[in-house]
Amino acid sequence: MPRPAGNTRLKSARMAAGYRSQQTFADALGVGVRQVRRWESDDPPWPHPDLQQRLTNLLGQDMEALGFALPPGRDRPAAQRRTTFATPGSAVGSLVAVPSQPTAAMQPASVAADYKAITQSHRRLYWSVAPATLHPAVLAHAALGCALLSESAGQTRRTVAAALAETWLLAGRIEFFDLREPERAGATLLRALQAAGEADDALLGAAILAHTAFIPGWAGDRDTAAERMVAARTYARRGPASAEFWAWLDAVEAECETRCGNTRTALHLIGHAEDVLVSGAEHTTPAWVDWFSPVRLASFKGNTQLKAGHLPQARETLLGVLDELPTTEDKQRTVVYGDLAAVEAAAGQPEQACQYALLALDQLEITWYATGMERIRDVRRALAPHQQKQCVQDLDERLYGWATTVSALAR
Repeated sequence: MPRPAGNTRLKSARMAAGYRSQQTFADALGVGVRQVRRWESDDPPWPHPDLQQRLTNLLGQDMEALGFALPPGRDRPAAQRRTTFATPGSAVGSLVAVPSQPTAAMQPASVAADYKAITQSHRRLYWSVAPATLHPAVLAHAALGCALLSESAGQTRRTVAAALAETWLLAGRIEFFDLREPERAGATLLRALQAAGEADDALLGAAILAHTAFIPGWAGDRDTAAERMVAARTYARRGPASAEFWAWLDAVEAECETRCGNTRTALHLIGHAEDVLVSGAEHTTPAWVDWFSPVRLASFKGNTQLKAGHLPQARETLLGVLDELPTTEDKQRTVVYGDLAAVEAAAGQPEQACQYALLALDQLEITWYATGMERIRDVRRALAPHQQKQCVQDLDERLYGWATTVSALAR
C-alpha cells in the first residue's frame, strides 16, 4: 500500500516560508512539534482561533489553502489581512493592507537567497558603475522585491524584506550622494525603513535612519538631523551594533554638525569614534556596511578640521588618508582631493589647490560622484580672488567643458 502523503499543502507552504524542519516551524508558532506533525498528517485537526491567526500570518495563506477542512457547523474565519509594499514611483506612505487570498503560487524558499545575491552584487557594483547606469537597475530590483514579498511568507519573506531594505537603501544613497536629489532620496529611504521593519532588522533600520539624517544635516537643519540620529542610535542598541557601526554613527552625526557650523562638537564626536574603534566590541559588523572604515573616519576628520580652520592638521590628516585609501575607493579619493584643494585654497596656495582640483577631475572622469564635484565647485569659488592666474584659468578649461557646463546649469 502506498504511504499516505499527509497534508502536503501545509508542508509545502512551510518549506516555501523557509522553515525546513517541523521543529523550527513549531518554535516560530510557539507550539510543540507534535502539534505540527498532527497538522501535517492525513487528517489534520482544525486549529484553535489564535493558532489559525498565527498560521495564516506566518504562511501568508488562508486555512483551506493550507490543507485544513472547515468542520461542519463552523463559520468561515474572517479574511486575514497582511502587509504589502507599493512599487517604486508610487505615493509615499507605501504600506497598504490587502486581503490575503488562497494561492498555491507561493515562491520557494530558494527565492530569498537568489534575490539577496543580486542585492549583494548591486552593492559591489556601486563603487565602480556610473550612478545613472546602476540606479535604474537597482529600482527594477526593488520592484521585483515588492512582487516577491506578496508571494512569500515566514523566514523567506523576512529575508526578502531585508534584501529589499538594503536595495532601497542603496537607491537612496545613489539619489542623495551621486545624483544630489535629496527629496527623492528621502522618499526612497522611507520605503527602505518600511522594508527593514517588515524584516524586523534593527541594524538595517539604524543605518537607514542615520542616512535620513544626512538630508536635513546638509541643509543646515540641526534639530531634525539630531532627532533622526537619536532614533538611529535607539535602533542600533536593539541590534546590537558593533564598534565599527557605533563609530560610523558618530561620524554621520559629526558630518551633520559640521554642515551646521558646529565643528567643535563634530571634532568631539570624531574623537569618540576613534576611541570606540580602538576599544573594539564583540559584535560583528554586517557585510552591507561597506561605506565605512577607519580610513573613512579619518576622511571625515580631515573635512571637519578644514571647516574648523585647522589647516595644518587637515592637510596632515587628508594626506594620510590618501596613503591608506584602497585602490578601489575612487569616489572617496575624489572627495579627499577636493578637500586637499580646499585646504590649499584657504592657505593662499592657488597653484597647489588647482593641482589637487585637477586630480579630482581626473578621478571624476573615471567614476562620477556628485558629492565630489560639489567639492570642486566650492574650491573654484574660493579661488575667485586668484582667477587671473594661469593655474586657475587652466582649471576652468577642465571644469567648464561642454558636459560639465550643461550639468551645472541643469542643477
